[in-house]
Amino acid sequence: MRRATAAAGAVLLAAALAACGSSGATDDAGRVPVGTITTMTSEPTVEPSVSDTATDDPSDDGHSHSGGATKPKPLRAGEKRMTLQMPAAYTPSPPTGTGTDDYRCFLLDPHLTDDVYLTGTFVKPGNPDVVHHVILFTVPPDQVAEAEQMDANQDGEGWTCFGGSGLRDNDGLNSAPWLGAWAPGGKESVSAAGFGKLLTAGSRIIMQVHYNLLAGPGPDESAAVLRYAPGSAELTPLETVLLPAPVEMPCRPQYSDGPLCDRQASIDDLIDRVGGAGNTNNALYFLCGGKPKPSNVTSCDRTISEPTTIRAVAGHMHLLGRSIKIEVNPGKPDAQTILNIPIWDFDNQGAQPIKPVSLDYGDVVRVTCKHVQWLRDKLPAFEGIPDKYVVWGEGTTDEMCLGILTVTRP
Repeated sequence: MRRATAAAGAVLLAAALAACGSSGATDDAGRVPVGTITTMTSEPTVEPSVSDTATDDPSDDGHSHSGGATKPKPLRAGEKRMTLQMPAAYTPSPPTGTGTDDYRCFLLDPHLTDDVYLTGTFVKPGNPDVVHHVILFTVPPDQVAEAEQMDANQDGEGWTCFGGSGLRDNDGLNSAPWLGAWAPGGKESVSAAGFGKLLTAGSRIIMQVHYNLLAGPGPDESAAVLRYAPGSAELTPLETVLLPAPVEMPCRPQYSDGPLCDRQASIDDLIDRVGGAGNTNNALYFLCGGKPKPSNVTSCDRTISEPTTIRAVAGHMHLLGRSIKIEVNPGKPDAQTILNIPIWDFDNQGAQPIKPVSLDYGDVVRVTCKHVQWLRDKLPAFEGIPDKYVVWGEGTTDEMCLGILTVTRP
């Protein structure tokens, strides 16, 4: 029942919600063409990510970046790299004509003729001012035609995809089709030796980009730099577990008469901006139980339905996030905290490897988030935007509460 419920939640949530010189062919601009697989003769230089220029200034909205380059980690024995570039530049705009956010999915083809293990990802934002976060999804061969049709159904590059890739997801949140994610603070993510995410021959990759338009639209041409090992390698497959929780942050008392301080009015506004994904917060109660109750602190428990070992952990919130914690078996003798960020830093969202934590049937993992309205008074992104009742939403000025686990299973 838990797996089925998680799958139902994933239909609305779906995520949740990271350039090289080579010996292979490049185009006239020096980029590796889409899907070209090359072995690096020298380590590539990657342009700065958000984390390379993060500041401790609370007035920094996290979307103005400059600084030096980042050098990915050296390749290990048997590994190669490929770069998948968006087919052409895309200029984001709010698809409903309302709001300051655009979620766009781009279908990338790695031209895999054999199985491979993905052992590392790095997302290179083409326009860091507008790229809020990026998620890479796997598209198994039996769903490629569906993804190609979604791409063909909309003009321009890619398709609108608030909430997720738009593909059906039978495994839900307990085994999400995530290959990697990039958010501020994310650099190259490399699996521990002996582990990787399996990509079968004929698979494609969807790069979902969340564009924040508060800094202006501007064209973007982001890329994903992937490291991989042959499918014949003796690696243990990694999976991704998503732990979302609802958000129910009320307006501050002095602003409670605002037009969007009513919960339903705020949800209606969200639906106007992002479509059906605006219902995610209500859907999360099928997963988490309970009923909506205004609070700055919300949580969700997930009961483990099969033996699972947690190997890395991350959290994701937006600009009004204050703290996030992930606990195993809270309140029990064997309770332990595997992630605790008491002061949330939007510019530091990278995953953290941990000492393996083994879970069995019936164990519980809890994610808890705190959000605060007073940060509106500190961040330029909220200038001129009054308090509203904040629920889980896709926009930069909306909020999320999401734990992300990298796991292995027998």
